[in-house]
Amino acid sequence: MRPIDLHCHSTVSDGMLPPAELVARAAGNGCRWLALTDHDDLDGLDVAARTAAEHGIGFVPGVEVSVSWQDVTLHIVGLGIDPACTTLQRGLEHVRSGRAERAEQMAAGLARAGIGGALQGAYRYASNAALISRAHFARYIVEQGHARDTSAVFKRYLVKGKPGYVRHEWASLGDAIEWIHAAGGVAIIAHPGRYRVSVYGMHDLLREFRGLGGDGIEVITSSHSTEDYRRFNVLAQEAGLLASVGSDFHAPEESWMDVGGVPDLPLAATPVWEALGLRWDPAPAGAGSSLEAVAGSA
Repeated sequence: MRPIDLHCHSTVSDGMLPPAELVARAAGNGCRWLALTDHDDLDGLDVAARTAAEHGIGFVPGVEVSVSWQDVTLHIVGLGIDPACTTLQRGLEHVRSGRAERAEQMAAGLARAGIGGALQGAYRYASNAALISRAHFARYIVEQGHARDTSAVFKRYLVKGKPGYVRHEWASLGDAIEWIHAAGGVAIIAHPGRYRVSVYGMHDLLREFRGLGGDGIEVITSSHSTEDYRRFNVLAQEAGLLASVGSDFHAPEESWMDVGGVPDLPLAATPVWEALGLRWDPAPAGAGSSLEAVAGSA
């Protein structure tokens, strides 16, 4: 297992650990390079970077941008970004602006389904009220005993066609890529196996994404099966895209993969850390391994 994790979340968005605690957990798990990629917000990056330096691990500033593509909500991870980029900051501010209204509509739908107090309950779980999300509603619904875990909540209440689902127009695919590139980063399609698109739809997405300048896709992530690893490894090569890895960690009791606990990429994939200016240097046998930063173009 290579100790690199390029996708995780803190309390700045819908994670359950503050940035410093999240980084410390990753370091304790042996992670050597970590990217914090909170949804549509950059506020945790400074603390995370300082904590990473204190623990002697490398840090990659990141973000996960919410995108509307056709009738599907996608997430595009930006890696190696400059958090001071005003283009990215303004774009993310625009994306965040509709969350409060969506939350009110979600709560109304859940109330009609017999789940009261959902708006106030969800906000109790949201350390950053501007980033109120479905995950915060899911935690409240579990707390109230309506489902055994957050995964069950999403399936029963929060996906398309269910009582708490509210369609929302996020950033366009082209805008997300443009903002990430303006900030000097690389744009990655997060957890592609989660999207409800056909085989042909996935090919259409990858073709459009590549045509707009997109850089890569996540091959290894917690919601992918071993078969998904192989499938998206092949698709990355066919589309000329880089391959990324990330736990998509949110909380110890919710996530299927711990932060820093990410399996190796398939050998044939071209890793995203080549574009980020990171190099994998195997150490002598028995001495462990390390990643070293080199000059890059990200």
